[in-house]
Amino acid sequence: MKKFEKGFLVGAATAAHQVEGNNVNSDCWAMEHMEHTSFVEPSLDAVDHYNRYEEDIRLMKEAGLNAYRFSIEWARIQPEENRFAEEEIEHYRKVIRCCKENGLEPVVTLHHFSSPRWLIGKGGWEAETVPEDFARYVRYVCERLGEEFHYVCTINEANMGVQVAAVAKRYMMQMMAKMKQAQAGAAASGGFGQASAASAENGEAASAQPGGGASADGSVQMGINLEKMMAGQQEAAEENRKVFGVAKVENFTSPRTERGDQLVMEAHRAARAVIRELCPRAKVGLTLSLHDLQAQPGGEENAVREWEEEFLHYLPAIAGDDFLGVQNYTRTRIDASGQMPNPEGAELTQMEYEFYPQALEHVIRRVAEKFQGVLMVTENGVAVSDDARRVEFIRRATEGVQNCIADGIPVKGYFYWSLMDNFEWQKGYGMTFGLIAVERTSQKRVPKPSLRVLGEYCG
Repeated sequence: MKKFEKGFLVGAATAAHQVEGNNVNSDCWAMEHMEHTSFVEPSLDAVDHYNRYEEDIRLMKEAGLNAYRFSIEWARIQPEENRFAEEEIEHYRKVIRCCKENGLEPVVTLHHFSSPRWLIGKGGWEAETVPEDFARYVRYVCERLGEEFHYVCTINEANMGVQVAAVAKRYMMQMMAKMKQAQAGAAASGGFGQASAASAENGEAASAQPGGGASADGSVQMGINLEKMMAGQQEAAEENRKVFGVAKVENFTSPRTERGDQLVMEAHRAARAVIRELCPRAKVGLTLSLHDLQAQPGGEENAVREWEEEFLHYLPAIAGDDFLGVQNYTRTRIDASGQMPNPEGAELTQMEYEFYPQALEHVIRRVAEKFQGVLMVTENGVAVSDDARRVEFIRRATEGVQNCIADGIPVKGYFYWSLMDNFEWQKGYGMTFGLIAVERTSQKRVPKPSLRVLGEYCG
């Protein structure tokens, strides 16, 4: 094992909604508690990081880490459109200062998927006002906490909605193919072909997923539940009207339109301008979810197109940023028909995508060809029950980062996802990414060997 040079940030990452608990004014909280929810379970008190952050930061310090990436929750800061909560600002001030007192550099994210409930009623992330709304929130935070910031991510995985839209499209194509197969079979047997769109709507085509059971939603590097999202949409629309005042919820991770994608970039630029104005010493950027796209014979054009959609498309908006947060978990093989199933016999994670830590090095090198600035690995991790495999993942991933640095690529930090076994969005608490286990009933923290291993890389 080779340590990183002194000054290199070695840390872990979290997202407010996934760890704090009781984020009652957020869109996610409302959606978790709906009758027609796509969440397998609600977040409730999560891992109670809101009240236990001092203990969690101390565990990072004791393990040798020197940085912590976490998010400030918009729905806590601005629970109503015309009301800000000063007491929540003070909470995050305490978190930042606790980091500094324990020798950890705070890397702050201002938006990590969850949004205020009131924003959805205005049209969510497809509303023309969202850049202004986001900038107003960022201004409030920066005016009060700006002197505490050194590194600020405006938006986490700004490209996630586009990725979800692509996955949803592939999933619908799979459902239609399944439906046609059922109709053809019924016709051949003298039936009337009644296995139609109704069965597809109820998610019966889930068996047509790529990878022999590996779900397509894993390709977006987050815990979405596509089958439940697609099922019962009419009933869900009625409930949406009651809860949010709109039939269709356009949250941050909803399949995004072209205009919605533009609005996210406008929101980033507006926030960046505010941060530059109020926090001139802070380094500002955003993060992108990036796959190691590997073209197989015949898939070269498809791979180029997907990289354009996933990364190159965003270059104009981030060209003025101080750094780019690179987030990678696996590779994606692409042939002439598109994304391929997982290789036969491949080791799969709990998220049902391939255990492939070397993907990170490949992505860093490819990003560095076009982005002329500092890179920071803001998320990289693996959901496994065997911590020895997590240790191996960290060793191989960090070796790749060190190879990149040795070749002159300006990588500033590595943040493992995640600090704790937490609420993994629609998939609930079953995905164990964490360096620290958390007993669900007692909230007792149990550090895993991987936490100490990661700390050993700190120079």
